[in-house]
Amino acid sequence: MAEAVTSEVTVAAILERAGQLTMLHACGVADSNGAVIALVAKSGTGKTTASAQLARTFGYITDETVAIRADGTVFPYPKPLSVKQATPGAAKLQVGPDELGLRVAPDNPRIAAIALLDRVAGGDYQLPALEPVPLVEAVLALIPDTSSQAAVVQPLQSLCRLIDSVGGVFRVSYSEAADLKDSLAPLFLTESLNPAEAGREWSPALAESEAKTEFEPIPAGWLQRTEVVDAVEIGDDLLVLTATELTRLSGIGPIIWQSAQRPVSIETLEGRIEALHGLPDGYETLLDAAVDGLVDQGLLLRG
Repeated sequence: MAEAVTSEVTVAAILERAGQLTMLHACGVADSNGAVIALVAKSGTGKTTASAQLARTFGYITDETVAIRADGTVFPYPKPLSVKQATPGAAKLQVGPDELGLRVAPDNPRIAAIALLDRVAGGDYQLPALEPVPLVEAVLALIPDTSSQAAVVQPLQSLCRLIDSVGGVFRVSYSEAADLKDSLAPLFLTESLNPAEAGREWSPALAESEAKTEFEPIPAGWLQRTEVVDAVEIGDDLLVLTATELTRLSGIGPIIWQSAQRPVSIETLEGRIEALHGLPDGYETLLDAAVDGLVDQGLLLRG
């Protein structure tokens, strides 16, 4: 019953703030200055264990959902920790943070760093190692581990701005949570990085006026893109978020999608691809395959 109540309360809290906050599926700890590290991981991959270890030194924010306002301030959610029992299939124990000797979070916590937890199970023992994650990979990793992000205004753009504000996303590879404390110390300092100085790696690919597609009759064989929630360009990649899925487009995919805001013919697409990439021998097969893929993914409609 305790496990079910904890879960229901958490889901209710997430639904109540859907669209208002970026909610990372992460454990969170804060230093004495209120700088918060969000350690993102899927269920059963070490968040609670990391929380229990780290929050004996740092303030306990949560072992479940790090909720972040647009200005970077964080809502603490110091729920009971859900601890696995030794018996397979047994309900998780709900253990209060006071019982575990965890420290109270400081006032006015603010997100300082985001890291992907990567626990190395089996094999050689590994001390914690930090490495930066390329932006496109960071967004692809974080979107599945956020709650209700599609309900946020400009969800991809807001996530990219958040990542900029903390100096990028890092991956923490480790074997034992007890080793994490010292290795995470540099992450509390990443908030001081000025995103403008670092140079923005992304740009919006969907103007506000394009958020709602005005559908027109599509001539036979022509194409028009479907309605999406948000889209960003990161280097040569285009990330497109629909209400249900995030898709990464590369190669000729971005120019096809961008050209199809209104109905467009295959001949027009060929001309735009040629201007940008050139047309290699056998391009017709490649173009047909790319278009078919976008149609199958629900990003294009075909007349």
